[in-house]
Amino acid sequence: MRIAIMGSGGLGGYFGARLARGGAEVHFVARGAHLEAMRSQGLRIEGPEPMHLPQVSVTDNPAGIGEVDVVMLAVKLWDTEQALAQIRPLVGPDTAVISFQNGVLKDRALRAAFDARQVMGGVGYVATTIASPGVIRQTGPMQRLLFGEFDGTRSARGEALLAACLAGGIQAELSEQILREIWQKFVFLVGLSGTTTTMRKTIGPIRSHPQTRAFLLDVMREVVAVGRAHGVPLAEDYAEVRLQLADAVAPDMTSSMHHDLERGNRLEVRWLAGGVVELGQAKGVPTPLNRAIHDILCLHAEGGPRHG
Repeated sequence: MRIAIMGSGGLGGYFGARLARGGAEVHFVARGAHLEAMRSQGLRIEGPEPMHLPQVSVTDNPAGIGEVDVVMLAVKLWDTEQALAQIRPLVGPDTAVISFQNGVLKDRALRAAFDARQVMGGVGYVATTIASPGVIRQTGPMQRLLFGEFDGTRSARGEALLAACLAGGIQAELSEQILREIWQKFVFLVGLSGTTTTMRKTIGPIRSHPQTRAFLLDVMREVVAVGRAHGVPLAEDYAEVRLQLADAVAPDMTSSMHHDLERGNRLEVRWLAGGVVELGQAKGVPTPLNRAIHDILCLHAEGGPRHG
């Protein structure tokens, strides 16, 4: 199976390495120092299950790869439009393009760029960071990929990708309810990213203080209400279910958006809390807390001085 990883950072690099270890033909697309390090030293994964691929196929020019079976899109959300233009040479009539990016607006951009039949849904769970160029550090044992056709069928291409993932030791699942899976992650992600970034705290103190715990729950309730208004089959009490997850994770867990704020990087808030506001307005669902998060962070959205 030929797989292209568009965006070889924490998520893309980690799962791409596992797919390559399992025998798939994986082509990484990277840039800058990360690209040069991967060319000269390969790709190294640190963490619970370390691995080193001394040689990997990596480029900054996707056109040189040719058509592939699957494109896994893992760039930051603000790079989506540029990435979609770059991957066009990779996409043939039978290619599956799967976004493992954050949020729920991502697939709208994919459908605008490609035939809807070429687009599959995807969700990725892994706690990783680029420790140094060519080195990805996994900071917890959780790693999981879910993907599937939006019409709920179990396609041959989905089964083939599932087999490739399992061969690489990825905890993968071919889902027949991928839209619901995407929104289930979105509920928790919006709550985690919004609270940790605005409060500049990890999840531990946020879930422990009655006032901030209530804020976290209500942020997630807004996401559930918006999803249900758009026809997503989420239970009415799904925010309470996600709060149980917040209680179960390590107290020092935080969001990538919080890390980005501390480093002075751009933020994905436009597509997270801002996405909830946009989708809520489309259905007349009020989202005051997510609007507050978006408003509070908008001056940092394009990056700026480090806050760490």
